[in-house]
Amino acid sequence: MIKVGIIGVGTVGTSVAQILKDNADVISARAGTDIVVKSGVVKNLAKDRGLDIILTDNVDDVLNDEEIDIVVELMGGVEEPFEVVKRALENGKAVVTANKALLAYHRYELQDIAQDLAFEYEASVAGGIPIINALRDGLSANHIESIMGIMNGTCNYMMTKMSQEGVSYDAILQEAQELGYAEADPTFDVGGFDAAHKLLILASIAYGIDAKPEDILIEGIDNVRSEDIAFAKEFGYVIKLLGIAKKDADELELRVHACLIPEDEMIAKIDGVMNAISVVGDKVGETLYYGPGAGGNATASAVVANIIDIARSGKSKPMLGFNKPMEGKTLTLKPTANIESKYYLRINVSDKAGVLAKLTKIFENHNISIETILQRPTDKENANLLISTHESLEKNIQAMINELEALDFVNARPVMIRIV
Repeated sequence: MIKVGIIGVGTVGTSVAQILKDNADVISARAGTDIVVKSGVVKNLAKDRGLDIILTDNVDDVLNDEEIDIVVELMGGVEEPFEVVKRALENGKAVVTANKALLAYHRYELQDIAQDLAFEYEASVAGGIPIINALRDGLSANHIESIMGIMNGTCNYMMTKMSQEGVSYDAILQEAQELGYAEADPTFDVGGFDAAHKLLILASIAYGIDAKPEDILIEGIDNVRSEDIAFAKEFGYVIKLLGIAKKDADELELRVHACLIPEDEMIAKIDGVMNAISVVGDKVGETLYYGPGAGGNATASAVVANIIDIARSGKSKPMLGFNKPMEGKTLTLKPTANIESKYYLRINVSDKAGVLAKLTKIFENHNISIETILQRPTDKENANLLISTHESLEKNIQAMINELEALDFVNARPVMIRIV
């Protein structure tokens, strides 16, 4: 029998305990042994969670319990769970976590600490989608050329509603908060940080590169407005928040930002709160993984799958999927300034003679070629210029935006969205 301790019996932790109880027969058959939750750690002992397990508010009751084989960490946060997981491993216990922030900052340290102990984390990226095992095991014969994915259901829900129903950004953000998709402070989701944590985990498995959130380009969807959605539709695009990892010779691009995607691409068709991740391998070609990216049962399903895997094999495997140095020893992180892309810009200007000529000259001075341009009046005196460019360097675009912002006929900092 395998005994489990859950640290953090919230929505996901409760679902984990319930799944292990409700599906005990099939889980036992697949694992080859019974798996039971012995105890769980909570902050509020007075709250009824409807579970028939021992609850405590002291993590030592789980970490020091010699009967517990597997510790499931579902606390959230970074430094406190790192200390808890570190102690669990030092006490000889296998660990399963769904904590993407923990892994975004401490995955390599934890791999060194775990050594021969099992450490699993399927639920840390894309909830119920088995993308970790796909990268670490199913695609292990491939050099990974690129990863591109919708990794945040909140942003995808908001972009879908804005595109399909014409809802404003502010209105859909409020709705997402009321539905529980977005927090009272939505910055972690709409600012792109949640997706960035997930991208970093996938990039470590695929490329062996050790980067932190502060090292990569992270932008959100908070500047996207109805004018941008309309431009995208008119030219056959949809707007999504994407996490992108892409090899370019001996450099690796890692970035999270809103993108205009051609509407006939498969990933452009992923709507609502669903997640999807495209992985291109040099031998297998493109594979696409789709499913629920969050939610108690979906996330718990991935956690329980990890528990079963540990119980079934009784053996560890490299946490990040490699025993020897990977491509991270030869790949370097491409500087954000050197990223190349097509770009879309929304520039609000005074609607008067000569403005367009001055703007196009500034584009030319920064070596940026315009592909399309539309003008949409916003009132009697001002207009939005909606512009797409040919492929350009990020540093040129940013320098141009800074110059445009300082002009007296430009009313606000131009909004820029990259085109995939």
